[in-house]
Amino acid sequence: MKKTFVVFGTRPEAIKMAPVIEELKKNAGRFDVVVCVTGQHREMLDQVIDWFSIDVDYDLDLMKENQFVSAITVNALQKIEEILDVERPDIVLVQGDTTTAFAGALAAYYQKIPVGYVESGLRTWNKYDPFPEEINRVLLSHLADLHFAPTELSKANLEREGIDSGRIFVTGNTVIDALLETVDKHGREAIVAGGNRIRLDNRYLLVTSHRRDNFGAPLKNICLALKRLIETDDSGLEVIFPVHSNPNVRRVVFDLLGDVKGVHLIEPVEYPTFCDLMAKSDIILTDSGGIQEEAPSLGKPVLVLREATERPEAVEAGSVKVIGTRTEDIIRETRILLDDPSEYQRMAQARNPYGDGRASERIVKLIEAYL
Repeated sequence: MKKTFVVFGTRPEAIKMAPVIEELKKNAGRFDVVVCVTGQHREMLDQVIDWFSIDVDYDLDLMKENQFVSAITVNALQKIEEILDVERPDIVLVQGDTTTAFAGALAAYYQKIPVGYVESGLRTWNKYDPFPEEINRVLLSHLADLHFAPTELSKANLEREGIDSGRIFVTGNTVIDALLETVDKHGREAIVAGGNRIRLDNRYLLVTSHRRDNFGAPLKNICLALKRLIETDDSGLEVIFPVHSNPNVRRVVFDLLGDVKGVHLIEPVEYPTFCDLMAKSDIILTDSGGIQEEAPSLGKPVLVLREATERPEAVEAGSVKVIGTRTEDIIRETRILLDDPSEYQRMAQARNPYGDGRASERIVKLIEAYL
C-alpha cells in the first residue's frame, strides 16, 4: 500500500479534493489515505468536510482573525513538515492556489517527498492579481512532481514556464466531479438558509465576493451596483448574497446593503445548498474561481467581478465574462443579460470546458502509475 498525504485548508480546496479522496479510498487495497487540514477557512471548511464525510487525521486549526499571509505560511509550513516527518508518505497531494497548498508542497519538498498538484497550470500572468494566489500557483508548479492540469491551456501554461511535459496530465477539473455528485444527491426543493425559507418566485442574482483584491473600494462599488440594480428594476428582481465571514467583507456589505429591500444577505451556506442556489439562479456575479468552473455545467451565465481571470477557457467558451468592479460596468453588463434573451441564451448554452466528471478517476490512476 502507498501512503497518500492530502492537505487542504479552505472550502474550495475541500470541495475539489473530496472526490479525489473518495476515489483513493475506493482503492483501499492500494492506498492508505492520510488527510490534514489547516483550517484556513474554518466554518466554511467544516461544512464541506461534513457533507462529503471526509475523515480528518490532522486538524491544525491555524486561522486567526486578520492575521498576515506570512503568519499562515510559516505556521502551516512548520506544522505540516513535523507531521510529514512522522508519517513519511509516498506522495503529498495539494490543490489550487492557497497559502495552505503552497506551504504543504514546500514542506514536502523539504522532506524530499513527491508532490502531486491538482488543478495545476492556471495563470493570469500578473503576480498581484489575484494576490497572493498567482504567485502561489507559480511557486507550486516548480515544487510539484506531477501536474494534473484541468485543460489543455493549463498544460500549455506550464510548458511555457519550462515544466517537463512528461509530468503534465490533462484530467479535467475535479470540481465538476463534486458538483455532479452533489446535484445528483441534492434535490431542487425550495432553499432554506439560516433557518429562513427564501422565496424564489422572481428572477434573482446570486452574488459572492471574498477575494482580498476586492477589499475596500472595489467591494463598495459592487454593493452600490447591486443597490442601484434593485432600486431601478420594476420586475421584482432580487439578490441573494451569502456574505463571507471575513470582517473586511461583512462590514462593507451590511453597511451598504443591509436595509435594501430585495437583497437577501445570508450567512455562508453549506455546499449542497449553494449548488442549489446556483442551479436556481438566473445570473451569477462572483469573484470566485471555482464558480466560474461550476456554473457552466448548470447553464448559468457568470459575470466575474475581477479585472482578470486565470480561467480564460470559460471566457473563450462564452459562459463567463470578466466585467471588473466599476459600478457602471457591473450595472450595464448585468442589465444586458436581464434584458436581452438572445445574449442570455448565448452564455447559458455555452459548453463547459472543464471536464466530464471523471477527473478524480484519472488522477488516481496517474498517481498509482507514478508510484
